Amino acid sequence: MSSSGKGQSIVRQESEIETAWNYAHSGGRTRSDRVIIEGFVEFETEITLLTVRAIDGTHFCPPIGHVQISGDYRESWQPCPLSEGTLEQCEAIAAQITEALGGWGLFGVELFIQGETVYFSEVSPRPHDTGMVTLISQNQSEFELHVRAILGLPIDPITVIQPGASAVILATEAGEEPQYEGIDRALQIPTSKLRIFGKPKAHKNRRMGVALALGESIEEARDRAKACAAEIKVIV
Repeated sequence: MSSSGKGQSIVRQESEIETAWNYAHSGGRTRSDRVIIEGFVEFETEITLLTVRAIDGTHFCPPIGHVQISGDYRESWQPCPLSEGTLEQCEAIAAQITEALGGWGLFGVELFIQGETVYFSEVSPRPHDTGMVTLISQNQSEFELHVRAILGLPIDPITVIQPGASAVILATEAGEEPQYEGIDRALQIPTSKLRIFGKPKAHKNRRMGVALALGESIEEARDRAKACAAEIKVIV
């Protein structure tokens, strides 16, 4: 049981098994004598398909592409271009998974894509970290959609306003009551927005906020979001 890469590792040879086993127990979110072992999947694209189960049916947000490092999200963008056939596969898998889970709300369904093959990776029964890009890219953010769904309200058509991207703001060291430098410079990046999470403690590589930006293209939006995040320094 893990989140954001904690407790996860890759075993390439037998001598690494014991180290991986110990890290799974020390870094995971639960304590038990069992771990999950997964096959290693080669893939070209990793996406999140935000799926909303609501009173008026199941709805899908346009796919979100993202980059993860050590199992933790670093940047995301929307929309992520997919072929019509691949998108249909993604939606079919997401519908099957969320229907089996049941309930109303927004689910973050993560999928791997290799050629024309789609693999289910995992699902989070809540707004997803990679979905924070929807705070700027969609007509309704993932948080709005989640609230509407759990309140039993219908969902308006979900559309992307303009290509958007997010990039995380990480702490470089541990400490308490962190402060932030560079906000004025960060907000000089065109279309940029910041969300500082207000966490009372920092530790190395902890996600402390997110930078958001729009662009005429996905590439421009990603460049702007990363440039905005790079201006912020977490001081502890």
